[in-house]
Amino acid sequence: MHRSSDFSRRAGLLLVSVFVVAAFFVGRLIVIQVVDADKLNDEAGTHRTISRVLYGIRGDVVDANGIVLASTVDRYDITASPRYAGDFVRDDVTVTVEQALTEIAELTDTRVAAMRAAITKDPAADFTYLVKGVTIAVLRQIEDLGVPWVYSDLRPTRTYPRGAVGGNLVGFMGTDGALAGIELSQNGCLAATDGVLTYAKGRDGIRIPGSTLEQIAPVNGGTIHLTIDSDLQWFSQKVLSSRGKELGAEWATALIVRIEDGHILAAADWPSVDPNNVDGSNVDDMGARLFSSPYEPGSVVKPLTIASMIDRGLVSPSDRFTVPGRFYLEDGKYFVDAFAHGTERWTTTGILVNSSNIGMNVMAQNLNKRARYDILSSFGIGQKTAVNFLGEDSGYIATPDVVDSVTQHTEIFGQGITTTSAQIASAYQTLGNHGVRKPLTLISGCEQADGTVIDEPPTEGVQAVSAQAADQTISMMETVAKVGFLNTLVSVPGYRIAIKSGTAEVARNGEYTDDRIISVAGVAPAENPKFAIVVTFGLPEFERTSLAAATSFATLMGQALKYYRVPPSSGKAENWPIEW
Repeated sequence: MHRSSDFSRRAGLLLVSVFVVAAFFVGRLIVIQVVDADKLNDEAGTHRTISRVLYGIRGDVVDANGIVLASTVDRYDITASPRYAGDFVRDDVTVTVEQALTEIAELTDTRVAAMRAAITKDPAADFTYLVKGVTIAVLRQIEDLGVPWVYSDLRPTRTYPRGAVGGNLVGFMGTDGALAGIELSQNGCLAATDGVLTYAKGRDGIRIPGSTLEQIAPVNGGTIHLTIDSDLQWFSQKVLSSRGKELGAEWATALIVRIEDGHILAAADWPSVDPNNVDGSNVDDMGARLFSSPYEPGSVVKPLTIASMIDRGLVSPSDRFTVPGRFYLEDGKYFVDAFAHGTERWTTTGILVNSSNIGMNVMAQNLNKRARYDILSSFGIGQKTAVNFLGEDSGYIATPDVVDSVTQHTEIFGQGITTTSAQIASAYQTLGNHGVRKPLTLISGCEQADGTVIDEPPTEGVQAVSAQAADQTISMMETVAKVGFLNTLVSVPGYRIAIKSGTAEVARNGEYTDDRIISVAGVAPAENPKFAIVVTFGLPEFERTSLAAATSFATLMGQALKYYRVPPSSGKAENWPIEW
């Protein structure tokens, strides 16, 4: 009976407790829903859901040695919440809105009036920009001011640590994204994917701890690896700039190509563009002329024709030819060489040394239109290179069905066709590589964030002419370097050099003018070529023959040979006869 009484008492107390707790919660619910409804609704209105961009980092562009040519640095946008802007206390001293803005303006070299306008334009707004793109050091100084209604957003910004070095290749960014060069063409690799962070902000404008509603992590971009060496690129641009100014040229290009694999070690354009200061360059100078601007190449094409004729068994280096002072066409028209001469007795090598247009056609009389077209196209003339650079031009060769009676004779010595500097460099790589044309390569791949490499370029070569034909042509080009009119200007002490020069007339409105495009192309060491180099100056004012390009070629070739520690040449050059 005693136990039953205790149990009844406990049960009663428990029921009373449950009733009291339930009554408390019901009471609170009534207070929340009825008594405090307006107050709580007002407070809830001050809690705002805020979304912030979590910026991914755009990938770098680096040279063959990993030196950064384009990168992303942290910059910060300073923002404010106008609705919360007001005086505040700092170190027991009241700081006014105007004073706070003045302090920020002094740190950021920004006009106070501009920030004041941003604050007052929409006083009820929760967001406005005060200053964009400040460094971390400036951000820390602004944070030290302790302005409670001023915030910051990370905004990654593109920078180019080596300035104009490779600038025409790398390209640049604009406010709406990539605008030129590799930045644009390789945007699929370089571009990052931004993430998002969503959270709640309280009445005081401060983020509520633990209020993250959603977070999507950003994905960083990949790294583009170039084949160029930025030091050699810098040197090449310096040489072009100095000589181009001396000549009063409008533009200049230079390529240095590694023969064994077709990798571009330097691809220089002058004038150069600095991606950090695009506004400092003319629009015409912002691309890469060496890929995008075709021109009549002139006599630098002759070795290609000769190599193909050797390959076809039509000539050999010591074959003898009688070369008249004029070459007549079927319709009575004729053309002459750059210098007047009577009937000459030259060998194949002598025709190349004397750069005789007439001699080229004397040798090529058995070549029909199709054969002449195939000779040039087999070296990549008339086709974009494997680089496929943004805006690259394919040049032009008239097909056999449309080529006229004059052009079929001039195209084999470089007139009546157009090429780019890159195509000529590729053709000379082919000659130096025993007739194997390797794909010209500027980008070795895209390294993704996880370290995997994609988009690796093709590497398989094509046998354009036989090894014997290519090697004999290089040997004849070495004779050009030894005894030709440029011999004292193109020599590199300790090395055997093989070259051919070109002085091309510039046509306008169907007529040739006095303007010229001059170039020197060649390989070295001649006995075992490592590098192919072509240097071109467009529309020089003061010197308008290939003599003016010779020293720049020699300077670049000497630098490349020494920079890569190529051993000095061994053996002796073949002593091909020039006359008979």
